[in-house]
Amino acid sequence: MLTDSSDINTPRRHVPTAPFETPISESRLIKWLLTGAALAFLGLILVLPLASVFTEAFRTGVTPFLSALAAPDALSAIRLTLIVAAISVPANLIFGLVASWAIAKFEFKGKSFLITLIDLPFSVSPVISGLVFILLFGSFGYFGPWLVAHHIQIVFALPGIVLATIFVTFPFVARQLIPLMEAQGTGDEEAALSLGASGFQTFWKVTLPNVKWALLYGVLLCNARAMGEFGAVSVVSGHIRGQTNTMPLHVEILYNEYNFVAAFAVAALLAFLALITLILKSLLEWRYGGELAASRRH
Repeated sequence: MLTDSSDINTPRRHVPTAPFETPISESRLIKWLLTGAALAFLGLILVLPLASVFTEAFRTGVTPFLSALAAPDALSAIRLTLIVAAISVPANLIFGLVASWAIAKFEFKGKSFLITLIDLPFSVSPVISGLVFILLFGSFGYFGPWLVAHHIQIVFALPGIVLATIFVTFPFVARQLIPLMEAQGTGDEEAALSLGASGFQTFWKVTLPNVKWALLYGVLLCNARAMGEFGAVSVVSGHIRGQTNTMPLHVEILYNEYNFVAAFAVAALLAFLALITLILKSLLEWRYGGELAASRRH
């Protein structure tokens, strides 16, 4: 093919191009403004209220703080909160594992409906969920006469509080596991089964190690919500002092009675338990950060 020699010898003009900009190539002023706005928002919404709780709790000294926590009603509320969390969290752990296993590993009719049901507590008010249990197990509910005849009490007792707590917290574990299990697929399990592993061995040696970090995160979220749940528990508990009051309910009663020192003392303990949960999560992530990053890449 013939070419014009003039085109070859003619020098090409350099056309300047704009430098490529990335989302992090903003000016220093913009970076500082965005960072400052984020920190100011967190300080106003999160840090300041939390600091105020602890400040008010210790305003009159350590002795009134300890005395408020040592009161019989406070001890009963603390004990009941821990019992409810100790029952509801393992129950949701088992449900989350079973539901996520079924949804991610199998195809069956009603799969989309099951996922919708799992998300239901996120959209339903906790107060409504408490009313549902009153409608089912109350004295004049659907199962109320039978329960009364057999001397079984669900509402205004520990079983009702546990059921209401399980209802409002059961999406947390499942919703952490389902996306991860779906992303992992069934290849590892099929390989283990082809090598002669049983179903239980496959689950214990293959599936569970692959999802342990998502499971831990879901359990921590579930535990924090279980200890801090107010709406549903308030409806089904009956507010019986020393018997069915959890820590959030006890804080409300003390505050309404203008016993601010005791109210903020129990609130500070509740916030402290939540901070302990967060610290444990951070320590585990720091200690096993490499494995956590590997499981996320998987």
